[in-house]
Amino acid sequence: VQLQASGGGLVQAGDSLSLSCALSGRTGSSYTVGWFRQAPGKEREFVACIFRWNTGRIYYADSVKGRFTISRDNAKDTVYLQMRDLNPDDTAVYSCAADSRLILSSIYDPHQYDYWGQGTQVTVYW
Repeated sequence: VQLQASGGGLVQAGDSLSLSCALSGRTGSSYTVGWFRQAPGKEREFVACIFRWNTGRIYYADSVKGRFTISRDNAKDTVYLQMRDLNPDDTAVYSCAADSRLILSSIYDPHQYDYWGQGTQVTVYW
């Protein structure tokens, strides 16, 4: 499966932004998809995850809970990350990743995902 992330940009603190991750090549709905981000000089960190099919299982990092919403449209093979109330700490390169065999304990570890899209830059300024 191939992943294509898009939607990044330069926004002011307090603004909203929506990222998309389009899956192609296989049935997108059969993949669990995670969003990760990496700020300069920092390690890649988990942001959010939505399990495959329509299980309704969604998980967030504490730092984004209540501000970010992950969702998927299986008809379009696309996963979205809606971000609101952004602040400069959210500045990072955001990447989506997918895997078809993840279990709950593995979703926070980027090494457990087999497929990655290119990142999209999100920059938040005061």
